[in-house]
Formats: sequence, C-alpha cells, structure tokens
Amino acid sequence: MATIRLTSLRKAYEFRGQRVHAVDDVTLEAPEGKILTLLGPSGCGKTTTLRCVAGLERPDDGEIRFGDRVVFSRARGVFVPPEQRNIGMVFQSYAIWPHMTVFENVAYPLRVRRVPSDEVRRRVQAALELVGLGALADRPAPFLSGGQQQRVALARALVYEPEVLLLDEPLSNLDAKVREQVREELRVLQRQLRITTVYVTHDQIEALALSDVVAVMRDGKVLEVGTPRDLYERPRTRFVAQFLGTTNLLPGRLAGREGREAWVETPYGRLRARADGVELGPGEGVLASVRPEHVALGSSEQPDAWQGTVVSALFEGSATKYRVDVGGFQLLAYGEAGYGLGDRVAVRFDPQKVVLLRDQGA
Repeated sequence: MATIRLTSLRKAYEFRGQRVHAVDDVTLEAPEGKILTLLGPSGCGKTTTLRCVAGLERPDDGEIRFGDRVVFSRARGVFVPPEQRNIGMVFQSYAIWPHMTVFENVAYPLRVRRVPSDEVRRRVQAALELVGLGALADRPAPFLSGGQQQRVALARALVYEPEVLLLDEPLSNLDAKVREQVREELRVLQRQLRITTVYVTHDQIEALALSDVVAVMRDGKVLEVGTPRDLYERPRTRFVAQFLGTTNLLPGRLAGREGREAWVETPYGRLRARADGVELGPGEGVLASVRPEHVALGSSEQPDAWQGTVVSALFEGSATKYRVDVGGFQLLAYGEAGYGLGDRVAVRFDPQKVVLLRDQGA
C-alpha cells in the first residue's frame, strides 16, 4: 500500500495547431488504502491523469509519488516505466483474451514475470476465489457474461499483488442491474484488500457509492476535492452542485446574517441558508442550491412558506418527483404521492440544507 501524491501535474497535446491542456496543474492525494475517484464529464482530463499515474503517458511537468518513491519528476528527470511501477489496471474494455480460458487470462501477468508454475496455480486460484470465479477457471473467455469478464480483468490486475490499483471506467459497459451488483462487490473487495485505488468515472452514483475521496474535474483542472457526502451536501461551486446530482439553483442577493444562518432575497421569496463556507457581503449576488429531496411540500395553509402550484407529478416507486411553479421558477421536489396537477402547495426549506454559492455563471 502507498499514498499516491500528484503535485502540479501538467499534460498538454497539440491538436489542429492548438495546444490543449488535458491536465492543468493538478495536485491530488489518494490516501493509503483508500479509493480516490476522478469524476467529471468527457474530456475533463480524468483518464489522462490516470494514464500519467500508470506511466502510459509522460507528463510535461510536475511530480508523482507512490509513498516515498518518486515515479515521475520533471525537475529531477525521473520517469519510471509502467512495468516497474507495480500497478494493477482495469480498462473500460476489460481486454480479455478470447483464445484463453479464465485461468490463462489471469495467469498471464505471472507467466511473463516467470513465476514458478506451482505459485501461478496457487495465486490464480486465490485471485479467482477473491472475485467469486473460483469454479470457472477452465471456462473459455467467450462464454463469460459482461460481469464475469469484468471480474476476470479485476482478478488479473490483482494476481501479482500490486501496490496500486487503477480503474478506468471499469463498469461502464455493464447493464444497470449488473453494474450495481459489481459496484458493491468492488467496494467490499477494496476494503478487504485495503489497496490504494484511483478510480475514473463520469457516473455520479458510482463516485458517491465507491469513493473515500472524490476529485471533480473540469477542463483539465480539479475544481473541488472532498468526501462524497461533503461534496454532495456542501458544494462550493455551481458546476459541482449541478454535476454531482440534481439541484435547484435559486438566484438572489444576500440580505443579512444571523449566527450560522443567512437571509437571502430571491425573486420568489425570502429564504434562510447556511452562512458558512462562502465569504459573502450584504447585497452580493448568490445562488441558493437546494437538493430536491430537501424541498418539503405541505398544505398551502402553512405560514411562512412559499406558495406554489404543482405542474407535474411523476411516480418513481420510492418517491414521486414533483415540479412546482413558484412565481415563474419551477422547483424540483421529491415527496410522497398525494398531490395532483394544479394543486396549491406550501414549499419549505431546511436552512441547514440550503447552500450558498457565488453567482459566477456556469
């Protein structure tokens, strides 16, 4: 196990005569034995960052450390090739060899390292048992389901006991039901092995469910880093608030503070919000971010509540998704079934769940 540290990492490409900064001054840490997830939209630089950690890309500047070991440093002239970094990697495509059995696929990294045959058998069987494929060692690779192929790729990455595990969108080719199952299995396995892991995904649910630490990236830069809960409940930027789940963004101006709460005047009414996290002065423009599950609907007679009209109601099983018009703004809310189109409702917000962001556009 090792802590992975990236310091001022940069990587750029020439594209049609222009220099594109795929990784732009990225400083990050994956704690020892934990999962760091790089989350962001396509083209944000997360996979390029992972490939730099793997040694598949040579950065233009910065430093990468595995524990006390420097595997890349522009200043020191250090570049350790991938095969000497002791990493396990699982790609989006799995890269399972169709002409081999499950056993042979997993054994391949040990064979090329000239591990003795008895040791190969022992370690391959142990890796297959670890991922729940102990009974399928002799099955030809073409006869595996998508979820089984993913497990084979994971066993192959773990069989030679790497120091670091790198996962590049490993579940994106699975259907929703299998993806959820394998995601849970992967988290249990990582906790059991306590292997330092860097995970790349554009899927917010995966990031929230799997990670110890999430780094949200955009245009080659890291915008915010934190625990899944902190980023979800207390984002500091509009992009993160919107990308990490659904939220309502209400424009307004700071009217005043009272202890740890602030008053915000919006075109649709006044509301209270958390006052910590963003330094704002009276009269400054803000965005009040509130998740749909934190919007409470009730009878329209409730005092000190906003008044709205239900304009859509969509039953989704565990809850009903409502859109409520409050003076021209449509709030998204989750609640119990019971309101129909055109119903008047009272809208309330828990001040501790309303987060203030600087209104700096998208």
